[in-house]
Amino acid sequence: MKKLFAVLMLIALFATAGAASAEWKPSRTIELIAPANPGGGWDMLCRTVQKALTDEKLVEKNVIVVNKPGGGGATGWNYLKGKKGQGEYLAATSTLIMLNNLLGKSELTHHDFTPLAALQTEWISVAVEQDSPWKTVKDLFEAIKANPSAVPVGVGPTLGNNDHLVFLKLAQANGVDPASIKFIVYPGAGGEIVPALLGGHVKATVIGLAEVLEQHKAGKMRVIGVSSEKTLAEILPGVPSFKEQGVDVVFPHWRGIIGAPDLTEDQVKYWDGVFSKMVETETWKTLVKNLGWDSFYQNSAEHKAFLEGSTKDFDELLTQVGLKK
Repeated sequence: MKKLFAVLMLIALFATAGAASAEWKPSRTIELIAPANPGGGWDMLCRTVQKALTDEKLVEKNVIVVNKPGGGGATGWNYLKGKKGQGEYLAATSTLIMLNNLLGKSELTHHDFTPLAALQTEWISVAVEQDSPWKTVKDLFEAIKANPSAVPVGVGPTLGNNDHLVFLKLAQANGVDPASIKFIVYPGAGGEIVPALLGGHVKATVIGLAEVLEQHKAGKMRVIGVSSEKTLAEILPGVPSFKEQGVDVVFPHWRGIIGAPDLTEDQVKYWDGVFSKMVETETWKTLVKNLGWDSFYQNSAEHKAFLEGSTKDFDELLTQVGLKK
């Protein structure tokens, strides 16, 4: 009897140890939170990740995209913040999570979440109406200088983001007072800005290239400059970079994924494994190329260190352009 009891105890012990050492994986539907309306850059990233994860069968559970616009990303990120310890909830992010905090618009920082990965970067573009008389960035700023109120510029989801900063730097380089520019802010980002430009509600926009690339190709609007080092001949032939137009502004716009607060090492390890595989798949590479993006993968540890360094850099930049005193 004692021997039987001992055997049963050993079996129970091994079972408990096995369960404790089992690696974590999602146990419910995976939510990818896009903190903006459909059609914007965060939304496009989430839907691209959703397709890559699903088509390549990298996860066992269903993957859905949930749009939660508002507050320059804060609405969606606060929703994620409420999912403490739940590894099935992820959100798109970008420099705006740092910029909102540095500008005093939000108390949230990357420290409130679990950084998981940087995934892609794209270039920022300036686009105008198709029938606009402005063919170059200089033309646009000459018009703004002459009559700022006649040239409303669409930007989103809030002031102080990458797009806004790039436009301010372009304004300075073209002798235009940044304070004179009539910005119209669209909280829904690209999903609202593109219809606004097509409808004539704004005369120009500064926006991620992927969000206007198809409209440019279709001849519905015209990109007049891009923040890359040189012309993107493969996807945007004939459109010179800002630098090629005489303005020394080169500015990549990255996006990534954050997890809920207080994820465990096993949960982080799981997503490191998934995303490191995803960025090597043909599905991901093709989608990224078609959107005019560049791959920009960083695992969780690398991305956390990157966010720390970038926060310091943006603090200096915001002070330089007069947004942060």
